[in-house]
Amino acid sequence: MKIMDDFDTLQGQWRQVRFEANGIIDPPDDHGGHGAITIIEGDTFSVRRGGGEVLLAGHFVLDTTGQPKSITWIDSMGDDAGKRLPASYVLDDDQFLFIAADEGMAQPTAFVTSPGLTLRGFVRHRP
Repeated sequence: MKIMDDFDTLQGQWRQVRFEANGIIDPPDDHGGHGAITIIEGDTFSVRRGGGEVLLAGHFVLDTTGQPKSITWIDSMGDDAGKRLPASYVLDDDQFLFIAADEGMAQPTAFVTSPGLTLRGFVRHRP
């Protein structure tokens, strides 16, 4: 049996189930929201509402060598288009959690939000 690496495990569809930003749990969310589906194909992602409307898209770079593991998000649309957003993540087959910092901030090492930090949690979506 082949053990999948994180890049392979991320592939597919993920349903958002948790959101925190700037120390606030479940604030208004223009780029996701509970039930939004994030689709990861290769090193690209898109976030969609139920009707298919694209809320966010871009690509990412993984680094599994550090502790915590890191993922850098680079949006291709919206207010953060082109910015490199450093993040830490944890992942298993059916759950994915990341905490991202604003551009220019250090990679977060704890999964607790404060100003400039956004946390999103997902479960595997099987349509």
